[in-house]
Amino acid sequence: MITSIEKKVLLAHLMRRAGFGSNFNQLEELSNFEYDEVVDQLLNPEFGSLEDQDLLDRYFIASVEARTARHADPQWTWRLAKSHKQLEEKISLFWHGLLAVGGVKLDHGLAMLAEIDLFRKYGLSNFGTLLLKISKDPGMMYWLDNQNSHKDAPNENYGRELLELFSMGIDENGEGAYTEEDVKSAARAFTGWASKPTPPPFFLGPFAMEFNFDESDHDNTEKTFLGNKGNFNGEDIVEMVAMHKATADFICKRLYLYFVSEEINHEEVIKLSDIYMKNQGEIKKVLEYMFKSDHFKSEEIRFKKVKSPSDLVFGITRLVDKYEIPNLDSAELAVNTLLMGQFLLNPPSVEGWHEGEEWIDSGSLIERINYATSEISNKNAKGVKDIVDIVLQKNITNSDEILNNCLESLGYLEITENTKKIIQEHIEKNKFNSEEEKILDILKLIVSTPDFQYC
Repeated sequence: MITSIEKKVLLAHLMRRAGFGSNFNQLEELSNFEYDEVVDQLLNPEFGSLEDQDLLDRYFIASVEARTARHADPQWTWRLAKSHKQLEEKISLFWHGLLAVGGVKLDHGLAMLAEIDLFRKYGLSNFGTLLLKISKDPGMMYWLDNQNSHKDAPNENYGRELLELFSMGIDENGEGAYTEEDVKSAARAFTGWASKPTPPPFFLGPFAMEFNFDESDHDNTEKTFLGNKGNFNGEDIVEMVAMHKATADFICKRLYLYFVSEEINHEEVIKLSDIYMKNQGEIKKVLEYMFKSDHFKSEEIRFKKVKSPSDLVFGITRLVDKYEIPNLDSAELAVNTLLMGQFLLNPPSVEGWHEGEEWIDSGSLIERINYATSEISNKNAKGVKDIVDIVLQKNITNSDEILNNCLESLGYLEITENTKKIIQEHIEKNKFNSEEEKILDILKLIVSTPDFQYC
């Protein structure tokens, strides 16, 4: 029989991985539901605008008709920091890194926001549907030069990246389940797919980008793709790719790396791939199995994944809960992830970001610690006040108890015994003017530890 504390610890783990974390009070509320019920709630968000969208538009006027990625990012970062539909934002971030479009080359903030909205709407649905939608996304077509692909001179960029980076993948030797001829055939199938010419943004502001199919510029001849012959177009290519076993393996491996562990468990990935194939590529079914599995719930994978800059920034932001309405400070949240190595709405290349331990270097680590300690010591933030109050209501007669209570109030965090010993020695050696000061000092120490870099 699972205890109340064990249930909250498990829910905290789920929310850190399927979202950006929940605070102590939110976990208390979630514990009124069964674990599987919480998973189902996460997997079934109601797509639509934020309740405070009007307020957001008033405060971030430049983002309403965003010309660049930097103009656009306050719209997304507010959702990342405040939306109750955490998995909807987390899966959007996943696809943003996998089906990557770079905002600096695209130079169209509205198109970047439209792409993120596409990921919200289709990110938990059928992969074939999502892949077709992104293949008709004008920003993606521009990003990978498909407007320069013509029936008499196909450009292979999109056809190649579709197979190599977006679906079927390659192994460590650079080999895939497709051939160079398949790349050429895919490129021919996508000729005529492009973005419409967009007027310059000066004077009237940016115009929405639109997809355009030019049938007169499309290669209507027979093609051979993955062993099949026919007069294939882009939709045919997507359909064949989406239900290929190599795609199931690749997508499920990437989902596993993102949500579960940076060390691949091949048996678990095979199980996920089987779920993908049995359910015709339904991402929701794959994630449902993943989150409800004993493997995901096991202690062996907790606090083993390096937090991405977004995990850290928006995890802390949700914890301290200092934003009631949008302001200039919240508009700069994306700057903090940028300083840690993640430029939201502008992945470094079509590969997206290199994740895991590659997030951490000496410069980014300093930014991470400075940001976390600054936020958690903000006594005016609602969430910080709540944490202090929660700890004060508990037994704090010795260093061990007060440290454990602080870890619990931060969302049932875990740190190593060696880290605990160092913090306890610090508590015992130092004098504090008040219990509140002691608690805040401990909180700062916790978020400064190497352990806090993991989720």
